[in-house]
Amino acid sequence: MAFKVAEYKTDLHIDWCPGCGDFGITSALQQALAELEVEPHNVALFSGIGCSGKFPHYINAYGIHTLHGRPLPFAIGCKLANPYLTVIAIGGDGDGLGIGVGHFVNAGRRNVDITYIVANNGVYGLTKGQASPTLRLGMKTKSLPKPNINEGINPLLLAFASGYTFIARTYSYDVRHQVETFKKGILHRGLAYIDVLQGCPTYNDLWTKDWYMGRDHIDPETGKPQTRLYRLEDTGYDPVIPPEGLSQAEYEGRVAQFVQKALEWGDRIPIGVFWKDESVSTYEDRIRATAPTYLDWPPALRPICDAEGWPLTDIRKFLDELRVTG
Repeated sequence: MAFKVAEYKTDLHIDWCPGCGDFGITSALQQALAELEVEPHNVALFSGIGCSGKFPHYINAYGIHTLHGRPLPFAIGCKLANPYLTVIAIGGDGDGLGIGVGHFVNAGRRNVDITYIVANNGVYGLTKGQASPTLRLGMKTKSLPKPNINEGINPLLLAFASGYTFIARTYSYDVRHQVETFKKGILHRGLAYIDVLQGCPTYNDLWTKDWYMGRDHIDPETGKPQTRLYRLEDTGYDPVIPPEGLSQAEYEGRVAQFVQKALEWGDRIPIGVFWKDESVSTYEDRIRATAPTYLDWPPALRPICDAEGWPLTDIRKFLDELRVTG
Protein backbone atom coordinates (compact mmCIF):
# COMPACT_ATOMS: atom_id res chain seq x y z
CA MET A 1 0.00 0.00 0.00
CA ALA A 2 1.49 3.30 -1.10
CA PHE A 3 1.31 6.31 1.20
CA LYS A 4 1.56 9.99 0.36
CA VAL A 5 3.65 12.38 2.43
CA ALA A 6 0.50 14.45 3.01
CA GLU A 7 -0.92 11.61 5.09
CA TYR A 8 1.82 12.23 7.68
CA LYS A 9 1.15 15.97 7.97
CA THR A 10 -1.18 17.61 10.47
CA ASP A 11 -3.27 20.74 9.99
CA LEU A 12 -1.32 22.72 12.59
CA HIS A 13 0.75 25.71 11.52
CA ILE A 14 4.44 24.91 12.02
CA ASP A 15 5.72 27.46 14.51
CA TRP A 16 9.52 27.62 14.52
CA CYS A 17 11.91 30.47 13.75
CA PRO A 18 12.44 31.13 10.02
CA GLY A 19 15.32 29.02 8.74
CA CYS A 20 15.25 26.58 11.67
CA GLY A 21 16.64 23.14 10.89
CA ASP A 22 13.56 21.57 12.50
CA PHE A 23 11.60 22.24 9.30
CA GLY A 24 13.93 19.96 7.35
CA ILE A 25 13.84 17.27 10.04
CA THR A 26 10.03 17.29 10.04
CA SER A 27 9.83 17.04 6.27
CA ALA A 28 12.42 14.25 6.16
CA LEU A 29 10.69 12.18 8.84
CA GLN A 30 7.34 12.52 7.08
CA GLN A 31 8.93 11.38 3.81
CA ALA A 32 10.77 8.50 5.47
CA LEU A 33 7.59 7.13 7.04
CA ALA A 34 5.73 7.45 3.75
CA GLU A 35 8.47 5.66 1.80
CA LEU A 36 8.59 2.88 4.39
CA GLU A 37 4.80 2.64 4.11
CA VAL A 38 4.35 2.63 7.86
CA GLU A 39 0.70 3.25 8.66
CA PRO A 40 0.30 6.44 10.73
CA HIS A 41 -1.68 4.63 13.43
CA ASN A 42 1.25 2.23 13.88
CA VAL A 43 3.74 5.03 14.64
CA ALA A 44 4.35 6.42 18.13
CA LEU A 45 6.49 9.57 18.28
CA PHE A 46 7.85 10.75 21.66
CA SER A 47 9.43 14.13 22.37
CA GLY A 48 10.78 15.98 25.40
CA ILE A 49 11.07 19.71 26.08
CA GLY A 50 12.57 22.41 23.90
CA CYS A 51 11.94 23.52 20.34
CA SER A 52 12.13 19.85 19.36
CA GLY A 53 9.23 19.07 21.69
CA LYS A 54 6.88 20.25 18.96
CA PHE A 55 7.74 17.51 16.46
CA PRO A 56 4.76 15.29 17.42
CA HIS A 57 2.43 18.24 16.83
CA TYR A 58 3.29 18.30 13.12
CA ILE A 59 3.52 14.60 12.23
CA ASN A 60 0.31 12.65 11.82
CA ALA A 61 0.92 9.72 14.16
CA TYR A 62 0.45 8.97 17.83
CA GLY A 63 2.35 11.85 19.41
CA ILE A 64 3.43 11.94 23.04
CA HIS A 65 4.96 15.18 24.37
CA THR A 66 6.73 14.01 27.54
CA LEU A 67 8.91 15.54 30.26
CA HIS A 68 12.28 17.27 29.95
CA GLY A 69 14.91 14.66 29.10
CA ARG A 70 12.45 11.76 29.36
CA PRO A 71 11.34 10.76 25.83
CA LEU A 72 13.54 7.64 25.84
CA PRO A 73 12.03 5.86 28.88
CA PHE A 74 8.52 6.68 27.65
CA ALA A 75 9.37 5.36 24.18
CA ILE A 76 11.00 2.21 25.56
CA GLY A 77 7.97 1.49 27.73
CA CYS A 78 5.68 1.90 24.73
CA LYS A 79 7.76 -0.41 22.55
CA LEU A 80 7.92 -3.15 25.19
CA ALA A 81 4.16 -2.88 25.77
CA ASN A 82 3.45 -3.14 22.03
CA PRO A 83 6.50 -4.36 20.04
CA TYR A 84 4.55 -4.13 16.78
CA LEU A 85 4.60 -0.32 16.78
CA THR A 86 7.24 1.78 15.04
CA VAL A 87 8.52 3.84 17.95
CA ILE A 88 10.61 6.98 17.48
CA ALA A 89 11.98 9.27 20.19
CA ILE A 90 13.05 12.72 19.08
CA GLY A 91 14.57 15.64 20.95
CA GLY A 92 17.28 18.24 21.13
CA ASP A 93 20.89 17.99 22.31
CA GLY A 94 20.05 19.80 25.54
CA ASP A 95 17.07 17.56 26.23
CA GLY A 96 18.83 14.30 25.43
CA LEU A 97 22.45 14.95 26.40
CA GLY A 98 21.91 17.30 29.34
CA ILE A 99 19.11 16.46 31.76
CA GLY A 100 18.32 13.29 29.81
CA VAL A 101 21.84 11.88 29.52
CA GLY A 102 21.26 9.25 32.23
CA HIS A 103 18.41 7.80 30.18
CA PHE A 104 20.55 8.11 27.04
CA VAL A 105 23.26 5.92 28.56
CA ASN A 106 20.99 3.35 30.16
CA ALA A 107 18.94 2.91 27.00
CA GLY A 108 22.06 1.62 25.26
CA ARG A 109 22.34 -1.30 27.70
CA ARG A 110 19.01 -2.68 26.57
CA ASN A 111 19.07 -2.37 22.77
CA VAL A 112 15.31 -1.95 22.48
CA ASP A 113 14.18 -1.74 18.84
CA ILE A 114 13.46 2.00 18.64
CA THR A 115 14.99 5.02 16.90
CA TYR A 116 16.27 8.10 18.72
CA ILE A 117 16.74 11.27 16.65
CA VAL A 118 18.57 14.21 18.24
CA ALA A 119 18.54 17.69 16.68
CA ASN A 120 22.03 18.93 17.56
CA ASN A 121 22.58 22.69 17.29
CA GLY A 122 24.87 23.39 20.25
CA VAL A 123 22.45 25.69 22.09
CA TYR A 124 19.29 25.63 24.18
CA GLY A 125 17.12 27.34 21.59
CA LEU A 126 13.85 27.54 23.52
CA THR A 127 15.46 29.17 26.57
CA LYS A 128 17.35 31.79 24.59
CA GLY A 129 20.62 30.26 23.48
CA GLN A 130 22.60 29.01 26.47
CA ALA A 131 25.44 26.61 25.62
CA SER A 132 24.18 23.03 25.30
CA PRO A 133 26.25 19.93 26.14
CA THR A 134 27.49 19.65 22.54
CA LEU A 135 28.88 23.19 22.19
CA ARG A 136 32.65 22.94 22.17
CA LEU A 137 35.07 24.50 24.61
CA GLY A 138 35.94 28.13 23.85
CA MET A 139 33.10 28.71 21.36
CA LYS A 140 31.16 31.95 21.72
CA THR A 141 27.84 32.19 19.96
CA LYS A 142 26.06 35.53 19.68
CA SER A 143 23.80 34.49 22.57
CA LEU A 144 26.69 33.96 25.02
CA PRO A 145 28.31 36.89 26.88
CA LYS A 146 31.59 34.93 27.15
CA PRO A 147 33.11 31.86 25.44
CA ASN A 148 31.88 28.47 26.61
CA ILE A 149 34.03 27.16 29.49
CA ASN A 150 32.78 23.55 29.29
CA GLU A 151 34.07 20.86 26.95
CA GLY A 152 31.46 19.53 24.53
CA ILE A 153 30.09 15.99 24.51
CA ASN A 154 30.70 13.89 21.40
CA PRO A 155 27.29 12.18 21.06
CA LEU A 156 28.56 9.56 18.58
CA LEU A 157 31.24 8.33 20.98
CA LEU A 158 28.82 8.44 23.91
CA ALA A 159 26.27 6.38 21.97
CA PHE A 160 28.92 3.80 21.11
CA ALA A 161 30.17 3.57 24.69
CA SER A 162 26.58 3.16 25.88
CA GLY A 163 25.85 0.26 23.52
CA TYR A 164 23.75 1.71 20.71
CA THR A 165 23.87 -0.71 17.80
CA PHE A 166 23.16 1.85 15.04
CA ILE A 167 24.88 5.24 15.07
CA ALA A 168 24.51 7.78 12.28
CA ARG A 169 24.79 11.48 11.54
CA THR A 170 22.96 13.56 8.98
CA TYR A 171 22.32 17.24 8.22
CA SER A 172 19.07 19.14 8.70
CA TYR A 173 19.28 21.10 5.44
CA ASP A 174 19.94 17.97 3.36
CA VAL A 175 16.45 16.50 3.41
CA ARG A 176 17.17 13.63 1.04
CA HIS A 177 20.14 12.43 3.08
CA GLN A 178 18.01 12.65 6.22
CA VAL A 179 15.25 10.58 4.61
CA GLU A 180 17.66 7.78 3.71
CA THR A 181 19.34 7.90 7.13
CA PHE A 182 16.02 7.87 9.01
CA LYS A 183 14.84 4.90 6.96
CA LYS A 184 18.01 2.96 7.75
CA GLY A 185 17.68 3.72 11.44
CA ILE A 186 14.02 2.73 11.61
CA LEU A 187 14.65 -0.53 9.74
CA HIS A 188 17.57 -1.48 11.99
CA ARG A 189 16.69 -4.16 14.57
CA GLY A 190 17.93 -2.56 17.74
CA LEU A 191 18.53 0.85 19.29
CA ALA A 192 19.37 3.45 16.65
CA TYR A 193 20.86 6.86 17.41
CA ILE A 194 20.76 9.51 14.68
CA ASP A 195 22.54 12.81 15.29
CA VAL A 196 21.21 15.62 13.10
CA LEU A 197 23.51 18.60 12.59
CA GLN A 198 20.93 21.34 12.86
CA GLY A 199 21.11 25.03 12.24
CA CYS A 200 19.77 27.49 14.83
CA PRO A 201 19.77 30.81 12.93
CA THR A 202 18.44 32.68 15.97
CA TYR A 203 21.10 31.85 18.57
CA ASN A 204 24.01 29.92 17.02
CA ASP A 205 25.85 32.11 14.52
CA LEU A 206 28.83 29.72 14.33
CA TRP A 207 27.41 26.42 13.04
CA THR A 208 25.39 28.06 10.29
CA LYS A 209 24.29 26.77 6.92
CA ASP A 210 27.02 28.86 5.31
CA TRP A 211 29.63 27.35 7.66
CA TYR A 212 28.58 23.76 6.95
CA MET A 213 28.51 24.52 3.23
CA GLY A 214 32.00 26.01 3.41
CA ARG A 215 31.19 29.58 2.41
CA ASP A 216 34.25 30.63 4.48
CA HIS A 217 36.31 27.66 3.31
CA ILE A 218 37.69 28.36 -0.18
CA ASP A 219 39.33 25.57 -2.17
CA PRO A 220 42.74 26.97 -3.21
CA GLU A 221 42.64 25.02 -6.48
CA THR A 222 39.17 26.01 -7.68
CA GLY A 223 38.69 29.25 -5.77
CA LYS A 224 35.19 28.06 -4.83
CA PRO A 225 33.63 27.29 -1.44
CA GLN A 226 34.33 23.73 -0.32
CA THR A 227 31.62 22.08 1.75
CA ARG A 228 32.74 20.69 5.07
CA LEU A 229 30.27 17.79 4.88
CA TYR A 230 31.03 14.58 3.05
CA ARG A 231 29.16 11.28 2.92
CA LEU A 232 30.74 8.16 4.38
CA GLU A 233 28.82 6.05 1.88
CA ASP A 234 30.81 7.71 -0.93
CA THR A 235 34.16 6.68 0.58
CA GLY A 236 33.81 2.90 0.79
CA TYR A 237 33.42 3.07 4.57
CA ASP A 238 31.83 -0.14 5.96
CA PRO A 239 30.00 0.27 9.30
CA VAL A 240 28.44 -3.20 9.50
CA ILE A 241 29.09 -5.90 12.08
CA PRO A 242 27.22 -8.89 10.54
CA PRO A 243 24.87 -11.14 12.57
CA GLU A 244 27.56 -13.81 12.88
CA GLY A 245 30.04 -11.23 14.22
CA LEU A 246 33.68 -10.68 13.25
CA SER A 247 37.01 -11.94 14.45
CA GLN A 248 38.54 -9.98 17.33
CA ALA A 249 41.05 -8.34 15.02
CA GLU A 250 38.39 -7.38 12.46
CA TYR A 251 36.10 -6.03 15.19
CA GLU A 252 38.87 -3.91 16.67
CA GLY A 253 39.58 -2.56 13.19
CA ARG A 254 35.95 -1.49 12.79
CA VAL A 255 36.01 0.16 16.20
CA ALA A 256 39.18 2.05 15.31
CA GLN A 257 37.73 3.40 12.07
CA PHE A 258 34.53 4.37 13.87
CA VAL A 259 36.42 6.35 16.50
CA GLN A 260 38.54 8.05 13.84
CA LYS A 261 35.49 9.23 11.92
CA ALA A 262 33.52 10.15 15.05
CA LEU A 263 36.37 12.47 16.10
CA GLU A 264 36.71 14.13 12.67
CA TRP A 265 35.47 17.73 12.84
CA GLY A 266 36.47 21.03 11.32
CA ASP A 267 37.33 21.45 7.65
CA ARG A 268 35.89 17.97 6.94
CA ILE A 269 32.85 16.51 8.72
CA PRO A 270 31.51 13.06 7.85
CA ILE A 271 27.81 12.23 7.71
CA GLY A 272 26.17 8.87 7.14
CA VAL A 273 26.06 5.58 9.04
CA PHE A 274 29.07 5.23 11.37
CA TRP A 275 28.16 1.96 13.12
CA LYS A 276 25.66 -0.83 12.49
CA ASP A 277 26.02 -3.88 14.72
CA GLU A 278 23.69 -6.69 13.70
CA SER A 279 25.22 -9.25 16.07
CA VAL A 280 23.63 -7.96 19.31
CA SER A 281 20.29 -9.35 20.45
CA THR A 282 17.43 -6.92 21.00
CA TYR A 283 15.81 -6.49 24.39
CA GLU A 284 12.62 -7.97 22.96
CA ASP A 285 14.56 -11.10 21.96
CA ARG A 286 15.94 -11.37 25.49
CA ILE A 287 12.47 -11.09 27.00
CA ARG A 288 11.16 -13.74 24.64
CA ALA A 289 13.95 -16.09 25.71
CA THR A 290 12.46 -16.12 29.21
CA ALA A 291 8.81 -15.53 28.22
CA PRO A 292 8.24 -17.40 24.91
CA THR A 293 4.70 -16.02 24.42
CA TYR A 294 5.76 -12.37 24.82
CA LEU A 295 5.44 -11.38 21.16
CA ASP A 296 2.22 -13.37 20.80
CA TRP A 297 0.69 -11.81 23.90
CA PRO A 298 2.35 -8.42 24.63
CA PRO A 299 0.84 -6.30 27.42
CA ALA A 300 -0.82 -3.70 25.20
CA LEU A 301 -2.71 -6.33 23.20
CA ARG A 302 -4.11 -8.26 26.15
CA PRO A 303 -7.86 -7.80 26.72
CA ILE A 304 -8.76 -6.09 29.97
CA CYS A 305 -12.48 -6.85 29.88
CA ASP A 306 -14.93 -9.33 28.40
CA ALA A 307 -17.55 -8.65 25.73
CA GLU A 308 -19.92 -7.20 28.35
CA GLY A 309 -17.29 -4.90 29.83
CA TRP A 310 -16.54 -6.89 32.96
CA PRO A 311 -12.85 -6.77 33.99
CA LEU A 312 -10.82 -9.90 33.43
CA THR A 313 -8.40 -9.14 36.26
CA ASP A 314 -9.29 -10.72 39.58
CA ILE A 315 -7.87 -8.67 42.45
CA ARG A 316 -9.89 -10.30 45.24
CA LYS A 317 -6.85 -12.11 46.64
CA PHE A 318 -4.96 -8.82 46.79
CA LEU A 319 -7.84 -7.11 48.54
CA ASP A 320 -8.08 -9.94 51.03
CA GLU A 321 -4.43 -9.36 51.95
CA LEU A 322 -5.20 -5.72 52.68
CA ARG A 323 -8.33 -6.44 54.71
CA VAL A 324 -8.17 -5.19 58.28
CA THR A 325 -9.69 -7.59 60.79
CA GLY A 326 -10.45 -7.39 64.47
